[in-house]
Amino acid sequence: MTKNNDKQTKIAPWPAHWVSKADIQAGKPEEVPRKLVIRHFGHEANHYSPYHCHSWGQLLFISEGLVQVSARDIGHWIVPPQRAVWIPPFIEHDALALQRLQMHNVYICPEAAAGMPDNCQVVHITPLLRELIMELSKLPRLYDENGADSRMVEVFLDQLKTTPEVPLHLPQPGSERLQKLTLSLQQNPDDNRPLQYWADQIGCSERTLARRFHKETGMTFGQWRQQARLLEALSRIAGGQSIASIAQDLGYSSQSAFISMFRKALGKTPARYFQPTDTN
Repeated sequence: MTKNNDKQTKIAPWPAHWVSKADIQAGKPEEVPRKLVIRHFGHEANHYSPYHCHSWGQLLFISEGLVQVSARDIGHWIVPPQRAVWIPPFIEHDALALQRLQMHNVYICPEAAAGMPDNCQVVHITPLLRELIMELSKLPRLYDENGADSRMVEVFLDQLKTTPEVPLHLPQPGSERLQKLTLSLQQNPDDNRPLQYWADQIGCSERTLARRFHKETGMTFGQWRQQARLLEALSRIAGGQSIASIAQDLGYSSQSAFISMFRKALGKTPARYFQPTDTN
């Protein structure tokens, strides 16, 4: 995983309190005296989990479907199947199912999560990690800490800390004027008007707008617009829309130009991206 020191929205941890064994069984992962807890969920399309946070780190692994996860005032991530999003402790986030979902939530205690990134990010899930998640999900919550169960947990944590980030983040600018600009681009992804047009609308020079845009998002205007189109494309591909119509709807001059952008960004063509990975 890639570490990043960018500031993300957090809230203060809540006080610890005594809980019973019944609480552990009732579904409070943070109260389980183990390094991790895994919960399996299924949700229909458009299911929404409002902003919340956890005192443990969370790895949200998508086995089927597509989900959008947002961190307040930071941006959002699109998580395709066979990928996961890492959410550090106390990061406020929400989740919207863009398709029918099957997912595993892996909650990791702060001590076990030490050394992992302090920012949200989508990560690649190798076949080994995928199988470990599936096997760990079969364990009882109070798994054996002195046997094979515990050793499997350690292997999982070691593998997780080395898995690469997938560039599926769209950062959110901080100022209201740039938020209006980026919202317009998200609502009209085929908009090819240049930076100078938007500078005229805002009432500043093109150079000033370029500098402000990069300062607030960490991307150039062109990079941000391409990333917005990439995430929109993922949602449309997952929904079954044809590549030709996606390329046209997103403002690309040709289908081949869109495929070239997609392959350069994610390492695979759109047609192959949602296929299960067979190798590390």
